[in-house]
Amino acid sequence: MKIENIKPIPKYIEKLIKKKFLNSYGKYAKKASFYSYFSKYKNRLIQYTVAVIFKHNQVYMKQVAVHTVGSKNCFIKDIIFYQIAGHIVGWYYQGLSKHKKHFEDDEWGLATAKYFNLYPTPVNKEYILKLKQYKYSAITQYTEWDYLKYLEYYEKYPIAEMLVKLGLSSFATSKLILEKLTKDKAFRKWIYNNREKIYHRNYVQTILTAYKTNQDIDKTQKIYELDKAFSSRSDNYEKLKNLIPKNKKLQMLNYILEQNTTLSSYQDYINACKELELDLSLDKNVFPHDFKHWHDVRIDEYNSKQAEIDKRKRKKLYEQFKNVSDKYLSLERLLVKDDYVCLIAKSPQQLIHEGQELQHCVGRMGYDQKFAREETLIFFIRNRLSPNTPFVTLEYSISSKKILQCYAFHNSRPDEDVMQFVNHVWLPYANRKIRKIS
Repeated sequence: MKIENIKPIPKYIEKLIKKKFLNSYGKYAKKASFYSYFSKYKNRLIQYTVAVIFKHNQVYMKQVAVHTVGSKNCFIKDIIFYQIAGHIVGWYYQGLSKHKKHFEDDEWGLATAKYFNLYPTPVNKEYILKLKQYKYSAITQYTEWDYLKYLEYYEKYPIAEMLVKLGLSSFATSKLILEKLTKDKAFRKWIYNNREKIYHRNYVQTILTAYKTNQDIDKTQKIYELDKAFSSRSDNYEKLKNLIPKNKKLQMLNYILEQNTTLSSYQDYINACKELELDLSLDKNVFPHDFKHWHDVRIDEYNSKQAEIDKRKRKKLYEQFKNVSDKYLSLERLLVKDDYVCLIAKSPQQLIHEGQELQHCVGRMGYDQKFAREETLIFFIRNRLSPNTPFVTLEYSISSKKILQCYAFHNSRPDEDVMQFVNHVWLPYANRKIRKIS
């Protein structure tokens, strides 16, 4: 077909499109809606795509694409496709825009068909049956949107009609399914007998695998979905991939399905077994008879072990913290002549209390770890008359012998008299003392 063979929209088609558009509340849409109608040229089916928009209390429409069955190219006019924004139609020549867009020229041009398959709503689908080659195509029962693709496959694999009549239109454009149906009579019988179980959410591979292995379709589908999630490139199940041998993957997927659990729960269980140093070469550990029971047992054992480890680590931290505090105890200043006193933190718990009372982060963010490693020291500036009441918190660098931070309530700057004490009284005093420790 050539550009000069493109004909205007017939009047009766305009009426059909307008009626369908208005009945579907299309006039409230902000973007153009797309409809299609079928015609023929030299006994070849032609699909015209029409853009429709409602402006100034009036329906405007125009042809924007022309496709033919089996062609990799199509004709387009006043329309463009962006990967992110999708299809945009220009309406300058209809008087709906003051400025012509760069892709508008009111002339037909050639484009790649797949980028302008707009899945438009057909208004005369029954016309297809007028063409001899599609008389038995069951096109009026086809429930998907890509009519031309279906008809292209139907021409090569007439058995596609069987799938449409069985309510399986979504598989009528699968080359793998159609070739198998054409060559394998037993497969045709199997599809017919299992038509109620097969639905559009099934993968093609699920159907072929279920037929080959004579397994239940629903179970095969679930196994396939589990495998797809497990084998994805994401690192969601990286631990599980490292702990389960490849030759046990299918056994694992079937086990997860049979035990009515999830990949995430199973990964938590296997990881707990590893941390508990159980032998993962034994099936009784990898695939316990009652997963829920043993999952709860192993997770509880793992948590108990971690709690004991954390307790030992915490005890060690407290010991290290106290040793550092004792080492630098001489940096405290408690002279009666001063308005303020400076106390060194004695434990991580004191940091937590200080942070809670003054609403800053000294009780978290790892300050206790830094203190225990002697990377930094934490001091409390208090009013001499109320030395137990949190007032100002100070962070001091042992290596640079400088004050890193000094904050009062909610990270506010202390009063000038406090800063005078910190910078000109305590700091010189502390630096003299620390030289003796070093």
